[in-house]
Amino acid sequence: MKKTLAIVLAILIAGCWFVTFMGIGSFAPIKDQLKLGLDLKGGVSVVMEAQTDATGSELKTLMQQTQAIIEKRVNQMGLSEPVVTIEGEKRIRVELPGADDADQAIKQIGKTAQLQFIMADGTVVLDGSQVKDAGVAKNQGKNDISLDTGYVVTLEFNAEGSKAFKAATERIVNNQVTSTVPGMEANQIMILLDGQVLSNPKVTQIISGQAEISGNFTNEAAANLAVLIRGGALPVGLEEVDTTTVGPTLGIDSLKGSVLAGMIGVALIIVFMIAMYRVMGLAADIALLLYILIVLWVMAAFNAVLTLPGIAGMILGVGMAVDANVIIFSRIREEVKNGKSIRVAAHEGFKRAMSTVIDSQVTTMIAAVVLYQLGSGPVRGFAMTLMISIVGSIFTAVVITQLYLSIFAESKTFGNNKFFGIKEVQ
Repeated sequence: MKKTLAIVLAILIAGCWFVTFMGIGSFAPIKDQLKLGLDLKGGVSVVMEAQTDATGSELKTLMQQTQAIIEKRVNQMGLSEPVVTIEGEKRIRVELPGADDADQAIKQIGKTAQLQFIMADGTVVLDGSQVKDAGVAKNQGKNDISLDTGYVVTLEFNAEGSKAFKAATERIVNNQVTSTVPGMEANQIMILLDGQVLSNPKVTQIISGQAEISGNFTNEAAANLAVLIRGGALPVGLEEVDTTTVGPTLGIDSLKGSVLAGMIGVALIIVFMIAMYRVMGLAADIALLLYILIVLWVMAAFNAVLTLPGIAGMILGVGMAVDANVIIFSRIREEVKNGKSIRVAAHEGFKRAMSTVIDSQVTTMIAAVVLYQLGSGPVRGFAMTLMISIVGSIFTAVVITQLYLSIFAESKTFGNNKFFGIKEVQ
């Protein structure tokens, strides 16, 4: 049964490698499914600093609002996998893979958000400068507010905004507005941010000073809408601090060089393992080939962005996967030198080595998690790839290597010291 499983598994691994490189039918090769980061695809990276005297929680809130607005804007630019992160207290890093005009990108992401309230006849009621605040509250009109669906977005206007909004709602309530905007009813007011519709609530009464937007919001949906509205009301100037432009040619050259280096490294490892450990090395090589497939396809499934640090994390993971097998093989050799048979030594050596293997992988996983939580940009890409690599290496070491080791150890042909790369005990 184990032999059949091992043969089927080896055939599947070979088939998966073919599909990975060549694709099959509508299933594209892995190179077409992995998303490339700025350093591989080329593009623009901009670090901008907020021009504000705010501090503490006020500054934190302001930066989160600015980040949300920029994310919305760059997503509308049609670029693949833009990354917007807050660095330090006042800085925001924006990475735009595929952007080829640095000046235009900076101009687009750095402009102040344009928030407008528009009636159904196209009249602009007020803009973001007249919105004093926006928040979230429980909808007191709901009979059961424990279902996390009874939330409203609260609006507060300044004096000028209150006057303008009252005049607009009076016209709507008195049926003095005729809709000229497709899809809008005469009693609606449309809220737009940078030309995109955020909400189009209906007006049921004359409103002055404060208003509510209801619509069966969840707490999260109401909070997101409030953040975007506040962002238009609380613009912050952004000053360019650093800009890096990576040409697409340089990015492709980096990718090709990294892939070539990785292929050469893996090939040398495969040869070395077989030369040093014979059939044990062959078992490790089969596990290694599956490990690489797991890492590649998990990254593709998670829509992870592949960067140069990410490739470095993947290659480091290859070394860790091989290291786990070397620890196991060294323990097996010790068991044989202690007078045990190959079959017993393979079983006992594997069992006793696993605690060491798990401990080493867990400590590295802790470091990777910390890097991911505290790092940004390329550092997080490295940490993400490393975490996926650790899980893949543990799985292949525990399941695949053990399967093939047990088969070789129980074989009459290969179950001897010679094929296990162990010198005869004198």
